[in-house]
Amino acid sequence: MRTLYIECSMGAAGDMLTAALLELFEDKEKVVDELNSLGIPKVRFESSVMSKCGINGTHMTVTVDGEEEDESMHDHHHDHEHEHEHEHDEEEHHRHHDHPHHPDHHYHDTGYAHHHTHSHSSLHDIEHIVRDHLGICNNVTQDIMSIYGLIAEAESAAHGKPVDEIHFHEVGTMDAVADITACCYLIDKLKVDKIVASPVCVGSGRVKCAHGILPVPAPATAYILKDVPSYAGDIRGELCTPTGAAILKHFVSEFGSQPVMKVDKIGYGMGKKDFEAANCVRVFLGETSDISEQIFEINFNVDDMTGEEIGFATDKIFEAGARDCFTTPVYMKKNRPGVLVTIICDGGHKENIINAVFKHTTTIGIREKVVQRCVLDRKNVKLSTSYGEVNAKVSTGYAVTKTKVEYDDISKICNDKDISVYTFKEEL
Repeated sequence: MRTLYIECSMGAAGDMLTAALLELFEDKEKVVDELNSLGIPKVRFESSVMSKCGINGTHMTVTVDGEEEDESMHDHHHDHEHEHEHEHDEEEHHRHHDHPHHPDHHYHDTGYAHHHTHSHSSLHDIEHIVRDHLGICNNVTQDIMSIYGLIAEAESAAHGKPVDEIHFHEVGTMDAVADITACCYLIDKLKVDKIVASPVCVGSGRVKCAHGILPVPAPATAYILKDVPSYAGDIRGELCTPTGAAILKHFVSEFGSQPVMKVDKIGYGMGKKDFEAANCVRVFLGETSDISEQIFEINFNVDDMTGEEIGFATDKIFEAGARDCFTTPVYMKKNRPGVLVTIICDGGHKENIINAVFKHTTTIGIREKVVQRCVLDRKNVKLSTSYGEVNAKVSTGYAVTKTKVEYDDISKICNDKDISVYTFKEEL
């Protein structure tokens, strides 16, 4: 099983995660070019080699309109205040915690200098940018919006405002869109079967923001990390950002020690700050030999929803992180026709899925049980055919080997060559 392990002993931040993932690719410059071709408005990615405690790794710089956000605005107190009435959300306050901050005597001032624009973007505006302007596939788009949903929910809880009233500052918004999009794009490109992470070090001390002095982790980060193993550590400063926390919460299926795995690639993503410990996120990519795993089966019955309503709810359940969701026609009390909805998920996404079920269906109760899932080891390969190269997944174990070509590749070839799927499969 192709597994990615993320070591979060120095926290998690979007740009450091991106830099660490970038190191897993042979041609890093080509991948950076791909990120720059996605069409994120005003944003440009640049990677560079950076050393921490004698270890070389990659640092990712994100510029907006040619300018990198000024870190001095995050390390020192400004005497001036904003001249507008908007209350800034935590993502604005902590966007560049991607560069961990100094301890208490250098409070993190999250006010933006007046030369920055004061326009704000809602979650709907973010969705418009992601869905209508970026050159990315649908599953990456869904990952991005699910992560933003986690952040918006955390901001809502922190400020006591409805999600639709949460707004993101324009400058911080584009940096965050860049970090989240890059991580989602690279993880999709890696085609891993499973992502595991260590417990998250959040740092300690306090930070100063527009609302006053707050403890570390900041409220939004703390909310996102509910049910995720985390600890303070010895570093005085903020090590985990809301963006980094949300990326982990969305993608990671297990938090714990590194699993037994044959590692073939290691990546180091470096932050700008220097501490006694190397300020980096480290990732390991390799094969694990797990043949079984513990997952959850959630199900419920409904008899008062239309097919369209069930279809919409199913989409939302998948967006919440379900591995599978399917329906079965059943007869309920008094032989009423109904539908049994069954969901398969891991523990990390169970709470979000349960929330989605109650929000988008008419059920007033669900059932859940822990089940053991036996799986084949899987890896992604490229196959050469007379029609061209195709991507395929090879699954092995239990004395069997199965090969399945990606449907999108089959569909493209059949359309381009004007042949049937059966004609293409005859060659395999």
